[in-house]
Amino acid sequence: MTIGGELIGWQVEKTTRNTIDVLEKTCRAVSVSNVVGIVGPALLREAHLIAAFGEKTGIPVISYAATDPNLSNRNVYPTFYRTIPSDNAAASTLVKLFNRFKWTSCIIIYQNDAFGSNGAKTINEAFNSSGLIVRRMIEFDIDIFNIRGDLQRLLTKSATRIIVLWAESIYTSLIVQYALDQNLVGPYFTWILSSRISLNSFNEIYHQNLIEMLLIEPLIDSTASQSINTTLLNAAYRIWQQYEPKSFPGSMNINHYGLFAFDATWSLIQSLQQLCSSKTNSILCLLFVESSFCFDHRLVQLKLLLDTVSATEFLGVSSSIQFSVHITDQIKDSYYSIKNAQLSSNGLSFVPILEHSEPSYWRMPTEENVIIWPGNLLIKPTDQAMLKDVRLRIGVMESPPFTIVENVIDASGKNTTQLYGYVPDLIELLQKRLGFISDIQLETSN
Repeated sequence: MTIGGELIGWQVEKTTRNTIDVLEKTCRAVSVSNVVGIVGPALLREAHLIAAFGEKTGIPVISYAATDPNLSNRNVYPTFYRTIPSDNAAASTLVKLFNRFKWTSCIIIYQNDAFGSNGAKTINEAFNSSGLIVRRMIEFDIDIFNIRGDLQRLLTKSATRIIVLWAESIYTSLIVQYALDQNLVGPYFTWILSSRISLNSFNEIYHQNLIEMLLIEPLIDSTASQSINTTLLNAAYRIWQQYEPKSFPGSMNINHYGLFAFDATWSLIQSLQQLCSSKTNSILCLLFVESSFCFDHRLVQLKLLLDTVSATEFLGVSSSIQFSVHITDQIKDSYYSIKNAQLSSNGLSFVPILEHSEPSYWRMPTEENVIIWPGNLLIKPTDQAMLKDVRLRIGVMESPPFTIVENVIDASGKNTTQLYGYVPDLIELLQKRLGFISDIQLETSN
């Protein structure tokens, strides 16, 4: 592909979760190449740094994965854009999901970095403003790979049974395995994940526990022909199959982050093409001020390029893309998919059960699937703690006719105490209905 008579190339760098390494690689690339824009990086802690680098150098940075609402401020990050919805949209969708299922509370487990803590904070604020309750926020330490506190006690002693897990896939798998080992995943707890994990990687003995899980993730809205550019998408697939056939997973298995990344790249290409198509800018559009210092090596027409990116609007392969000078988020509707872990011929996998267009409405996916709830049931669980199989110590006092105490000798000749009356009958009725185990203690009048 050529723009302004120049061949447009690219450079791919693999990040290592070390922000200094990311800055070093970015600075080196900008110093030795004529970089007109940056796509990525994937991790939030790296995105904050590269967004700040873009602000300092004036280079546009378009993210396909960073969802932190703090990155939405155009005044702080004037050269930052993103094609993926922010966590504000995800939190709003979660609120509407809870309202739909008539749940009122949850526990949030989050990884203790910018991605996890900012995501948990956003959900907490959305819940508070909507009359929902976050009963506890539990931290997963990504340095020691462990929960801060006794997870068994924190979950079982809570009044809620809905767990929202806000963590990257690598940590989500560890947390879920830890919870499975302590029997905290189904049938009494309903988990909602924010990151997709391979369910078949868990031992088959846990599959019945995992069936109840829900997953919320951004949706590529391909249900309507006007929602995505199918011509562009099919052309991209053909090129991929032609030049990298071994890596092409099939059109049905493309990760949605890949499509967000494509639209981020296409945004830069479209903007640069538009800039260079102007007669006024055609000669200078690809002229650079060269320097061995990365912060000084830049495109001469950088301000015009940024203005062009901000005014970009096109039908992409993930959705309709439109940026703004007021906010870093793309301003068209965002879509989310709610998926349910279910067994199939291919093992355990997430299947779509609901789709949501933020901020408008819910809809059923093209291929409708029933929701399988904990215990392999079709009945929606409550968000409140259940008493089934819980041992309750109940104190009663002799007070006829409510509680009548009678000492009797059983068949073995042993003297035992038996209780009769309204209170013991009520306890027995509640025990049958709620499933708890009663341990009745007779208290003396003293």
